[in-house]
Amino acid sequence: MNRAQTRTYAFAAMAVLAGSVLAACGSGSGSGGDGNTGGGGSTENAKVAFLMPDLASTRYELQDKPLFEAKMKQLCPSCEVIYQNADSDAAKQQQQANSALAQGVKAIVIDPVDSAAAATIVKTAQSQQVPVIAYDRPIPATPADHYISFDNEKIGAMIAQSLVDHLKKENAEGGILQVNGSPTDAAAGLIKKGIHSAVDPSGFKLLAEYDTPDWQPEKAQTWVSGQITQFKDQIVGVVAANDGTGGGSIAAFKAAGTKVPPITGNDAEIAAAQRIVSGDQYNTISKPIKIVAEAAADTAYQFMQGKKPAGKDTLYNTPSQLFVPTVVTKENIKEVLFDSQIMKAADVCTGEYAKGCTELGIK
Repeated sequence: MNRAQTRTYAFAAMAVLAGSVLAACGSGSGSGGDGNTGGGGSTENAKVAFLMPDLASTRYELQDKPLFEAKMKQLCPSCEVIYQNADSDAAKQQQQANSALAQGVKAIVIDPVDSAAAATIVKTAQSQQVPVIAYDRPIPATPADHYISFDNEKIGAMIAQSLVDHLKKENAEGGILQVNGSPTDAAAGLIKKGIHSAVDPSGFKLLAEYDTPDWQPEKAQTWVSGQITQFKDQIVGVVAANDGTGGGSIAAFKAAGTKVPPITGNDAEIAAAQRIVSGDQYNTISKPIKIVAEAAADTAYQFMQGKKPAGKDTLYNTPSQLFVPTVVTKENIKEVLFDSQIMKAADVCTGEYAKGCTELGIK
């Protein structure tokens, strides 16, 4: 065989090999880059990534992670969950996603630090035939394969309307502060929209609003402290987008030595339940993490099997499951959080909160 024939033979062999690789890559249930990816094949010893956004909200470490892992273990005993928390660093989350892909995950469940930046993660994963489930926060720019969350716009409307109704019942006169979530979080934008839908037509003046970087309670506290100095007793209520920013807002009023007005929250964290019991926080939102964590695990497992689960809703051109939460105040906290066993009295009714729990019949 002469040199030219050798080169021709080698080129042909490479072409056959490349064609085989492409065929193998295309053997999944969808194609990359268009939201129609699918893991497919055997799930024996398969890996799934569960990528959470921050440590500022305690729920991810204490609830989402163990609940997702438990459900995956039930569905697929041999499957491995690769868990990572980006600690509010979008670049770090990108690295974590790349690492998960390099480890051969068959699906990615991601709660994005930065909803815009996460579009790159979606594109990269889908190009490798790995489906992406957006979790808790949507990814508007590039449709993920699925989105699972509570209805964030409705959450904003519910906590704000609850506050407005309370203020009207109390014949309050003055204005409201609005403490939103992170400006890089699309879910925070939906909550913000929902809050405005209740506050804007309420008759109460919106004194000022703030988008809290990375949902940091300390930053919310600093901003609210400045508003207390400016508006003083004009502030009759604060709509805070989650329990962390609500807690920061409460801390600001206490530090200023002034009366704490009704302040909202969202996530039903243990600390928020304690503040409601003590009267420091007006409301929160009960959105049992078990519901979304298990739904995410079930959806991821379906994708890993090569199936394509349908969404009951559509948001940002993404098949979605949007669950409706419950507003929690002192009036219904016993029923919603304790009688339902979402929380245990032993975890909440400690120290200074024991008396308030007793008064509410929580035991």
